[in-house]
Amino acid sequence: MRLSVRHRRALVAAAAGATLVLSGCSDNGDTAAAGATSGAVTIGFVNGADTAFHACLQKAVEQTAKSEGAKVYTANSHQNAGTELSNIEDMISRKVSALIVQTVNVDSLDGDLAKAKAAGVPIYLTSVAPGNANGILGAAVVDLQKVGALDADWVAKDAGGRKVEVGVIAGAPGAASDLLVGGFTNELPDTAKVVANQPGMFNPVKAQEVAENMIQAHPGLDYAFVANEEMGFAVRKAFDAAGAEDVRIVTVNGTDEGLAAVKDGRFSATVANSAMVIGQTAVRSTVGLLAKEKVDKIANIPLLLVTKDNLTKAPQYCPK
Repeated sequence: MRLSVRHRRALVAAAAGATLVLSGCSDNGDTAAAGATSGAVTIGFVNGADTAFHACLQKAVEQTAKSEGAKVYTANSHQNAGTELSNIEDMISRKVSALIVQTVNVDSLDGDLAKAKAAGVPIYLTSVAPGNANGILGAAVVDLQKVGALDADWVAKDAGGRKVEVGVIAGAPGAASDLLVGGFTNELPDTAKVVANQPGMFNPVKAQEVAENMIQAHPGLDYAFVANEEMGFAVRKAFDAAGAEDVRIVTVNGTDEGLAAVKDGRFSATVANSAMVIGQTAVRSTVGLLAKEKVDKIANIPLLLVTKDNLTKAPQYCPK
């Protein structure tokens, strides 16, 4: 939600009408980008990794902050919980108005929240939220267990009651991957046996290696759940090279490339959870909540299981 004219004027009274775009490097080498007047809301965005999802999420955060008249500094934790805490400490030292955090691991949130609370800096989370939301400013939540469950439902319907073998290629342990995989495996019918479950670390090279070993150990594999589309392409390549073109892949994201793969049959299904919508929601909600506007504290991001039958309904994934 955008700030009202009255709120925005109050926030930028010190330098009304002037615009300053910042571009440089933070102390840890990550980019500090896009802002408005020196009196504007300042947001620290701490990203969790380097996948296409995270790149699109950051782009959405930066673009939306600019349109909302807010300044944003960015940092990347590269899937390391220790780096995440250091990034949060760095953002606190910049005296940001609020933090937006795409966490590396939900288990690390307690330390992050405690550090920010001690400094009086509210945290808005993307993708996940703690069980008790009292300690956060808000969250743009993706029901990751539901994402996995939607893919599992497709497998169940496609299998039609047959006994089938299923492989799981997870991401990095913790946070998103654990929730995705748990949602998938818990929703599978009893007739679907998970014969392998290994992490691909959200890395296509690693995922391809895992897939090569998986199909060699389980040549009767029928389905594979892959925790994101980037890995999914590498897994498809490995299966095809092994003569396992019939293994059906279900995955997650809804990128343009992923939708094209659904259209041509490389993927059987993907679950669209738009990084653009998550980033836009996070920034608009953060600005609105700081201004005490009527904004939902917890925003649930829409999900859509995408197959060949409903490709045109998929939301835009990444900002242009």
